[in-house]
Amino acid sequence: MNHDFWDGKTVMVTGGAGFLGSHLVEDLESRSEDVEVFIPRSDEYDLRERGDIRHAFQDSDADIVIHLAATVGGIGANRDNPGRYFYDNAIMGIELIEMARRFDVEKFTILGTICAYPENTPVPFSEEDLFNGYPEPTNAPYGIAKKALLTQSKAYRKQYDFSSIYLMPVNLYGPRDDFDLETSHVIPAIIRKCVEARERGDESITAWGTGEPTREFLYVEDAAEGILDATERYDQSDPVNLGSGDEISIRALVETIADVTDFDGAIEWDTSKPDGQMRRRLDVSRAREYFGWEADTAFDIGLRKTVEWYEENRGNMANTR
Repeated sequence: MNHDFWDGKTVMVTGGAGFLGSHLVEDLESRSEDVEVFIPRSDEYDLRERGDIRHAFQDSDADIVIHLAATVGGIGANRDNPGRYFYDNAIMGIELIEMARRFDVEKFTILGTICAYPENTPVPFSEEDLFNGYPEPTNAPYGIAKKALLTQSKAYRKQYDFSSIYLMPVNLYGPRDDFDLETSHVIPAIIRKCVEARERGDESITAWGTGEPTREFLYVEDAAEGILDATERYDQSDPVNLGSGDEISIRALVETIADVTDFDGAIEWDTSKPDGQMRRRLDVSRAREYFGWEADTAFDIGLRKTVEWYEENRGNMANTR
């Protein structure tokens, strides 16, 4: 890898203090002793406001931007906040890219989402199918807001020769994830439910839906590595999936988490809750071809690391619902 790419650069990482961002910043700083990282914190810069975005660029003089910041959550949060998830994510990305162009940023890395794929996309999801239908309705506002940034990336490259790339990571998991049951995704939510039920001696936990849908998961450290590798080595606007290429049913996932957390009670399925898209698995060949990246953390190892981190750190999560 051409880690010299980062030497002498200032990199703005939106969302750099968050789950994925904190891992990415650690990886980035390990690649170069001569890289400066600027994280625009939300209490200083509201990235939905053009004036605050302009100030972030003025204050950082960034050479590269990696845009990770997003308003996001699980199925329930998406269902309850469709307008907010559309507006926040669209306006942040659109204004950041436009301001980066005005400030002559050298490169802009955009994090999209696989929620942008059409509801009935053939499995495995190929980047070529991205615009062949409407996304699964539960996640559509978020997915479409993010997909608009791909259109912007292509348009700006064509008109302004603006260098930007668009990456679509699959569902992430790992240490420092969001374990708030109101906003968390499935893995941290089930880990928390199992651990708390085990400690209370509960006879069962409740999981959403039927358990029949399948999902693909990517360990957060692998995702961070893929994003940085792409930023170093890839410079086209064609979208690129980031995933493990492995698929697991939600039912098998919950049973696996129960086993890893030593919860031996029953699993009850609340079928009044939505399943979301029935299958998700990515074609990850483009990432290998374009910039030589593939995930290398086995799911059982990553899951155990995530459970261990939660067990060790949950005492510091007093404000988590």
